[in-house]
Amino acid sequence: MLRRHFGETIAIDSMTPAHADEWRKAIGQPDKAGKRLATATVAKRVKDAKAVFREAVRWQMIPANPFADLRAGSQTNPDRAFYVPIESIRSILAACPDEQWRAIVPLSRFAGLRCPSEIVAPRWGDINWERGRLMVRSVKTEGHERHAVRVVPIAPELRPILQDTFDAAEPGTEADVPRLRDPKVNLRTQLERIIAKACVKPWPRQFHNMRASCATDWVERFPAHVVAGWLGHSPIIAAQHYLQTRHAHFDLAADVGGAVCAAANPATHKRPQAPALDQRKKQKPHHTAELAGVRVACDPVTIFVKIKPMTPAGFEPASLP
Repeated sequence: MLRRHFGETIAIDSMTPAHADEWRKAIGQPDKAGKRLATATVAKRVKDAKAVFREAVRWQMIPANPFADLRAGSQTNPDRAFYVPIESIRSILAACPDEQWRAIVPLSRFAGLRCPSEIVAPRWGDINWERGRLMVRSVKTEGHERHAVRVVPIAPELRPILQDTFDAAEPGTEADVPRLRDPKVNLRTQLERIIAKACVKPWPRQFHNMRASCATDWVERFPAHVVAGWLGHSPIIAAQHYLQTRHAHFDLAADVGGAVCAAANPATHKRPQAPALDQRKKQKPHHTAELAGVRVACDPVTIFVKIKPMTPAGFEPASLP
């Protein structure tokens, strides 16, 4: 975008904050066809431009970053968030044309893997069948310390699909998805055709929202920091870009009958009332205590104490002997 706007001949050390403001205003305007970039897209490009010139400052190519004070804005776009129901995934799996797509879709939705980078070349040795765990090698986070490899749980919906794929594989071969290695393949377009074939309502950002739906399901059952570790990002990133508000959340909070809310809110519980006096008389008396192993009942013991009246001087002596 910078080259397209400023051309190939402009020198990097001639860029000023005025150039940055001009470019920021230009990318926010509609193009000749009347289309405008999404707010999140503009924010992402501003963030990338700031990072590029920040590196130029660090390499001492320029004295200061002309984009430093440029506001990027929010990179989130709630209008494109969509929760993908499990029922829709089942219909899509039935419409998948081959085993590769029957692996791509559930690994995105039920394991939260990034597509294509984390699904392109799984290995059978990465699966711990006994403990239900899958090792994921992440290209995106391999530059971060201790984030190149992570482990995710194999969800009950995913396990039979992986098992069928494993049973159908040729002996000595590794799990592989050649379709993801071909840069010419348009995964989004192909998935849109499969979704249409399954008679499922299409949704925006197909792979991102499947991963986000997985994150939403997990965070309702497990702590946020655990889910963030499974998905390979921080809890802050999860809250900003992945976790979604579902219609079921509103339905649960606005329960018409009040049964759900009453069960969830202890303040609405009624305190049990003590039985009336006449009901107390009808109750059976408590059994006398029994000694363990002897089963001899203990008779009640009455203790008589002779109480002397207190003198004006009190019980304590007036002086020590």
